Amino acid sequence: MSEDIQKKIAELEAEMARTQKNKATNYHLGTLKAKIAKLKSELINGPGGKSAGSKDAGRGFDVTKSGDTRIGLVGFPSVGKSTLLTALTGTKSEAAAYEFTTLTCIPGTMKYRGARIQVLDLPGIIEGAADGKGRGRQVISTARTCNLILIVLDAAKPVTHKKIIEAELFSFGIRINQEPPDVKLTKKEGGGISYQEMVKQTKGMNAEVARLVCKEYRISCAEIILREDITVDQFIDVIEGNRAYIPVLYVFNKIDALTIEELDILDQMPNYVPISSQHEWNLEELMDTIWDRCNMLRIYTKPKGQIPDYDEPVILHAENPSIEEFCNRIHRGLMQEFSHAWVWGKYGVVRTIRA
Repeated sequence: MSEDIQKKIAELEAEMARTQKNKATNYHLGTLKAKIAKLKSELINGPGGKSAGSKDAGRGFDVTKSGDTRIGLVGFPSVGKSTLLTALTGTKSEAAAYEFTTLTCIPGTMKYRGARIQVLDLPGIIEGAADGKGRGRQVISTARTCNLILIVLDAAKPVTHKKIIEAELFSFGIRINQEPPDVKLTKKEGGGISYQEMVKQTKGMNAEVARLVCKEYRISCAEIILREDITVDQFIDVIEGNRAYIPVLYVFNKIDALTIEELDILDQMPNYVPISSQHEWNLEELMDTIWDRCNMLRIYTKPKGQIPDYDEPVILHAENPSIEEFCNRIHRGLMQEFSHAWVWGKYGVVRTIRA
């Protein structure tokens, strides 16, 4: 069955490659993309299977989530993930110079700026991981549960491995360093397809393409409102509804083997931190970048008549968190008894916020 699906996908991708990209072929290309997306979903989840984001499809490693933040180490075998886990958390994960040393998920916890950060050392993935090769599905399913994914690369050959890993994560529904498209899609019982654009579409979307894609997914009645300029692929992601939008940081390991000139070339790449996990070089910059990419914020509680507890801050993941988010982080029932709060900012400003 899977071989037949892969063959159909290959045929459709070949047809896409042969088709010239212009306004006249937008409709045809949109239909082909929808068919490929459906087949890939069926390949991962099985006919009529659960979505890639469900608990029953692509089950990951059984690791209890703990701490304030979870980050996952993803990469090819023997790039130094286990050594990095040990350097960051002190957790011993078997490391060796041969491939597939780590066969299961090894968790560790580190404390940084008062936050408890859980780090997962995931087994090395290979090309075809999303299709089930190696333990790829378990690795990527676990990666979907992380607040941040660190793609660990061998600094001597980063580009090839980077593209392969990105393709595997994409195939399993992970959209790296992206925000969900600002699109409203509401299925209805009747009335056909209602399509509205709030901004001009320049990336291939229009009413006819939207209707063709919906038809491929057997959606005959829906209200569609596009609030930003999107691609057909992004519209398909909205329909699929199971995509995980996760920030990714590229960690180029083993920089001790590079020259200064080679490091200068790597410096031109975005979202990356060069390190040597073996020599523990540049780990402080890595931790600072993880903190920033996770949007972590420390909030200190102050019991009445006492000084703030600077050892155990409440950690939130937001640039401008609300009082409700803070209360829910402590206890879900706290908002029901909430009356008011005094809030100090970094400049000493005091605000009284009432329910």
